[in-house]
Amino acid sequence: MSDRSNVTAAAQPNAQQLAEHVQQAMLARDTFSRWLGVEVLDIGPGTCTLRMTVRAEMLNGFGVAHGGIVFSVADSAFAFACNTHGRVTVSIENSITYPAAIREEDVLTAVAREEAASERLGYYRVDVTRQGGELVGLFRGTAYRTLKEHFPVAPNDTAVPSPS
Repeated sequence: MSDRSNVTAAAQPNAQQLAEHVQQAMLARDTFSRWLGVEVLDIGPGTCTLRMTVRAEMLNGFGVAHGGIVFSVADSAFAFACNTHGRVTVSIENSITYPAAIREEDVLTAVAREEAASERLGYYRVDVTRQGGELVGLFRGTAYRTLKEHFPVAPNDTAVPSPS
């Protein structure tokens, strides 16, 4: 009997594995985040760290990064972080502050962290910094957790499918 319980436990994903599978599956379908050029540096339950480099086509008429670029990298980190728990989770409110201008070739790092959560709502903060650690964006988001699972489990199946 203990051999069977070890097999079942091994087949069940832990929280870290689930977070990784969800993020990989989401990014595979997320053409916009891929266009941004995001690189996932870290993913875990309730957290995500992304990095990207600002390109010339991301600049506005003033020669600085369009605010939508900073918002977008923060929003992508937020989306990955709030979905790591396995349920499809969507944004219902967010805001951003831009403490400094961003230039072409700046390397941005967005770190999303869950600050609080209930059964249906999650509250997140995303700090966006540039190389050297200067804060260039402060994003706050509220997410709604639906009842839909990213990877529905059949009654006798406990394994998380591959994201491919």
